[in-house]
Amino acid sequence: MLKNLINLLFPKLCNGCNSLLLQNEKIICTDCRHQLPLTQHHLLKDNYTTKKFYGIIPIEFSCSMLYFHKKGIVQNLIHNLKYRNHQEIGTFLGNWYANDLREIAKEYSFSEIIPVPLHPKRLKERGYNQVTTFCKALSENLEIEYNETLLYRNVYSKTQTKKNKEARSEINNSLFDVKFTATDSGKHFLLIDDVITSGATLEACARALLKIPNSKISIITIAYTDS
Repeated sequence: MLKNLINLLFPKLCNGCNSLLLQNEKIICTDCRHQLPLTQHHLLKDNYTTKKFYGIIPIEFSCSMLYFHKKGIVQNLIHNLKYRNHQEIGTFLGNWYANDLREIAKEYSFSEIIPVPLHPKRLKERGYNQVTTFCKALSENLEIEYNETLLYRNVYSKTQTKKNKEARSEINNSLFDVKFTATDSGKHFLLIDDVITSGATLEACARALLKIPNSKISIITIAYTDS
């Protein structure tokens, strides 16, 4: 009775379409789950995410889970995850995507999962990094170490979301840096972000990680959108 009363007063809504969730539904409704635009990038080495970095930085492997469309389900999911503290979305998507990535993880032998970091000031403002739960879900399911201290952001800047490709490309290598030791040499880092648009932020992060001797970089994002 108490549970029913709580659900009545604080109804659980779908993070994709904002409709009322049924008793057996969690995070998103069944309709939204079936409509999620999965990219299947993990099955194609020459995928759109990979093409972002051709001739720019050496990437071993890269893929995105979902296609991002304006006013679509994925935009709602990312917005709720990033700005409304619905971190359970990251866990839900990470648990799901891990099943698709098991063979990939074995093939590429990723050493550590690295989240794209927030500047400490931004982290304090938001209270959390929106990719943390997605990273941790992948880490637990694929048994890959999660490391959120190796890569850091040393410049505070306004959000990149509304910048065009030209403006975003001006992100320079000084935005990110690494704190590494000799034990980090030769590792294969799996860099994780929420959405890839121009790829400029991930490029800057990858260049910082490539300062580590003999390191290799792969990239996974929750969503892909054309710049």
